[in-house]
Amino acid sequence: MKKFFGKIKKWFVDHKPTKRRLIQVYTALLYNANIKGFFNGEIYKGASKNACVPGLNCYSCPGAVGSCPLGALQNALSASKTRAPAYIFGIIILFGLLLGRTICGFLCPVGLGQELLYKIKTPKAKKSKVTRVFSYLKYVVLIVFVVIIPLTLTIPGFCEYICPAGTFEGGLGLLSNSANEDLLSILGPLFTWKFAVLVAVIVLSIFFFRFFCRFLCPLGALYGFFSKIALLGIKLDKNKCTDCGLCIGVCKMDVKKVGDHECISCGECISVCPAKAISWKGSSLLVRPNDADMPATTEIKPLAGMLKRKEPIEEEETALAQSVNEMNGEDASNE
Repeated sequence: MKKFFGKIKKWFVDHKPTKRRLIQVYTALLYNANIKGFFNGEIYKGASKNACVPGLNCYSCPGAVGSCPLGALQNALSASKTRAPAYIFGIIILFGLLLGRTICGFLCPVGLGQELLYKIKTPKAKKSKVTRVFSYLKYVVLIVFVVIIPLTLTIPGFCEYICPAGTFEGGLGLLSNSANEDLLSILGPLFTWKFAVLVAVIVLSIFFFRFFCRFLCPLGALYGFFSKIALLGIKLDKNKCTDCGLCIGVCKMDVKKVGDHECISCGECISVCPAKAISWKGSSLLVRPNDADMPATTEIKPLAGMLKRKEPIEEEETALAQSVNEMNGEDASNE
């Protein structure tokens, strides 16, 4: 019995969630804190909906307490003929300057869902030059569906035709509630298309790490522009770097170097760097620095020196005492 409980304890220790995973879970719960909406099937329209959350989370999700920055940007561009979308541009720039793609790695529920799907035991597609080329597809999606279509057709193109988060959280989240049965009668080919996109993203995310983030997400493309100048993220000390390539090898994203526009700042590369050249950038009050980068305390050095010198000093004192005794013995014999 003791051995049985020991195995259970070992399993929980081996599968204990990381701090990043806990932050992802807490963020998803915080974004969708309107628990009441899941029961009554209604979209929350309180004052907090005027503010945007950093990650991708559909406005129409019954539990959503904030707006999606991507949806707000498309709506602002659609209405830009009558008012300037300064507010949403300012919010996205602020998020980008502060966090960059750290948002993708820590504060996006869609990223969390994909990482959990990738844990399903199946053969995995490895990253390559082909996946690196396809990673630029999200910039095409950004230009066409987030900018051009809203400006020309006054339609939130990405939300209308692609967004799997909107289909899952908003569409299925509302339709699964019996209070919204009347909505089933108005579903058409567009919903069928979006449901097919959702299923494709779910299936491909099992084989490709963060499939949607790497190849389709325009919000990640936006935040990628701020990777080099964001306050928080990953940084590389080129003076320490030995170009061993271990960091690029362990990274599942299509990065060319640490901290580039594809890096989601998950931090997995920090522990594998033998030269300790990779670390977190940002305020030391928010992020714990590498142990190798922490300065040694000045009070320890003299004490360490004294401890190291202890044994040699004792040996010198013993040798000196023996010499004195020998000299005293010789003097006594001469007398």
